Amino acid sequence: MIISIIIPTLNESASISRTLIALQAWRQRGHEVILVDAGSGDDTVILAHPLVDQVLCTGRGRSQQMNIGAEHANGEVLLFLHADTLIAETADHIILNSLSNGCGWGRFNVEFTSARFIFKIIATLMNLRSCLSSIATGDQAIFVKKSLFEEVGRYPLQPLMEDIELSIRLKRISRACCQTERVMTSSRRWENNGVLNTIGLMWSLRLAYFLGVSPARLKRWYKY
Repeated sequence: MIISIIIPTLNESASISRTLIALQAWRQRGHEVILVDAGSGDDTVILAHPLVDQVLCTGRGRSQQMNIGAEHANGEVLLFLHADTLIAETADHIILNSLSNGCGWGRFNVEFTSARFIFKIIATLMNLRSCLSSIATGDQAIFVKKSLFEEVGRYPLQPLMEDIELSIRLKRISRACCQTERVMTSSRRWENNGVLNTIGLMWSLRLAYFLGVSPARLKRWYKY
């Protein structure tokens, strides 16, 4: 099976080259990389062009970007990857083995670029919560069979919590495969805005979402 790696971007020139270089071994094995840019004002697209198979341009909104990437994907499997997240060069084998063993979708454990001990705790709790709930976030590199992605109606076109909503829909149909292999995601957002502030905000937003607060209203609370 071919994996289509879909990367939504907006002004990611600081990290996009490193993320894409790690995926060149995947391309050599026949997988494809699709970058969906939402109008970057920096060099994101210029830097990405020689390292991807397709560059698509669209309006802002991560859900819309990922859905458009999926529409143009040639692979039977979709991997949604953040521009500041590094995935192992051999992780394609893990994905394909998971999907051949009965899983329709899954995600990876996450770790942060910062070596501070607090980030090890945060990552451990995130991974445990995700495994127990079968709810994944975008930082965890969600992968899914394209047929299943289409069956659940793709990403909902909402401004926030789109990964959580997709997970809820997917787990109604197929069990998730929680991979212990780790992806490395940037800790810059947490460090720039304060670790405790970010934790409080994320948990508040998630709780409000499950209590029925609309994504549009949550977006107004989300400052990062």
